[in-house]
Amino acid sequence: MKIGIIGAGNIGGNLTRRLTALGHEVAVANSRGPETLRELAEETGATPVRAEEAAKGAEVVVVTVPLKAVPDLPSGLLDGAAEGAAVIDTGNYYPRERDGRIAAIEDEGRTESRWTERHLGHPVIKAFNGTYAQDILDRPRPAGDPERIALPVAGDDEAAKAKVRALIDALGFDTVDAGGIDDSWRQQPGTPVYGLRAGAEAVRKALTAASPERPADFRG
Repeated sequence: MKIGIIGAGNIGGNLTRRLTALGHEVAVANSRGPETLRELAEETGATPVRAEEAAKGAEVVVVTVPLKAVPDLPSGLLDGAAEGAAVIDTGNYYPRERDGRIAAIEDEGRTESRWTERHLGHPVIKAFNGTYAQDILDRPRPAGDPERIALPVAGDDEAAKAKVRALIDALGFDTVDAGGIDDSWRQQPGTPVYGLRAGAEAVRKALTAASPERPADFRG
């Protein structure tokens, strides 16, 4: 597939490494320009591009930038994506240490990914937000392996969600359907599943155990 990755930090960089290794055609962008991605491109074979070019023709687009940077992404970011493209949101809201207070999330009760979705103007699939970046490289396991980690995946578009779950399976991880984007609070920071390294059944239990009340450490 053609895959666009917007954000080349720990998650974006390691997804670039794994997805190119699987044979996908990856275009990767960051906020500083393609010339700063030369080393990653040489290592992986990915194509460094400007952010507004990353989604061109892509069947999957990964948006993996700090939440506070989402409103500053170029307008029409996803206009050139393939029809039916799945957009993965890996983001998390850290009001105290990075993002500042976002009223729409805290006062209106909007989930973090619903807030991101409205800025992007495109439905998103929430995945990888509670995944340790190094695990993307170090912890893939074949299907059926008892040590295989499961990741929660939330989204409203069932076809896009199925595409993302299949991609995660190919990366070496199981998935658990975590519901729609309005249910994605169950995998936000401070919930039992966030950062959990466990199999599918434990992930399901952790999602069920989540409280809708935002933990104090994740309020601005």
